Amino acid sequence: MVTDADGFGKLEAELRRGVLVLAVLSRLRTPQYGYSLRQALAAGGMPIEEGTLYPLLRRLEAQGALESSWNTDGASPRRYYRLSPAGERLYQAMSESWRRQVGVMNTLLD
Repeated sequence: MVTDADGFGKLEAELRRGVLVLAVLSRLRTPQYGYSLRQALAAGGMPIEEGTLYPLLRRLEAQGALESSWNTDGASPRRYYRLSPAGERLYQAMSESWRRQVGVMNTLLD
């Protein structure tokens, strides 16, 4: 039986990983660079480490869900990410699925 804080922490981290893609997609409806995305996620209650975020962004881009471009106007170049058309469809489908799952879990937890 998992009763210790460490056991709970591992299960909570597993649950969080399951929603991380949706959280990232939700913030990329407008273009963001890595640091601004991290700030937006943290402000929304979903802090994420750089070592988790950047590989996830690269994976989503390789899968066609994101597009990126470099902005060199400022002091340092920044790579901006945004949803591709396929990413927008993925975001909509995942949002609908999430809302259904929340409804199911609310029913089960009551």
